[in-house]
Amino acid sequence: MERVSEFEDEKLRIRELMIDDFPDVFHIGEEIFTAEFSQSLYRTWDEFEITTLFNSDNELCLVAEVGGKIQGFALGTTVEKRNSPWKYGYLIWLGVREEAQKGEVGTRLFNEIKRRMKDQGARMIIIDTSADNEAALSFFQKMGFKDRQEHVFLSLNLTRRTKKPRKKKP
Repeated sequence: MERVSEFEDEKLRIRELMIDDFPDVFHIGEEIFTAEFSQSLYRTWDEFEITTLFNSDNELCLVAEVGGKIQGFALGTTVEKRNSPWKYGYLIWLGVREEAQKGEVGTRLFNEIKRRMKDQGARMIIIDTSADNEAALSFFQKMGFKDRQEHVFLSLNLTRRTKKPRKKKP
């Protein structure tokens, strides 16, 4: 069921991602998910993020558009763990053009993907974000996420030169 609301004198429409949307979604993600924004991103934004999810869970790949222009996207999947009675929704990427971030685009995308995950039997939605991404943390808290879990994430930059220990002369 398509839900429509006012957005700057035009209608905001949430719909499933189509192949023709790939370039717009890719470029929005490219603007948002940069190495400068989060240098320790363990997942990097690339064209495979869209195609992989589209091919496996296309009903959980959504776009928000106004007047035919894509303003944002949500890409997710569901996960069933062996020996667990629970099915999890995993919101992997949620991106909104900078100029549309103060509107309801992100909220509408999230609400629709949450509804779809619940319809698919998910009992919980999981997201992850950088601990210093205050905007994302605030947004997800407004969406009802309360059980914030801290975890340790280590990285090793293999492009930096390290000093080799000097051998002692006899």
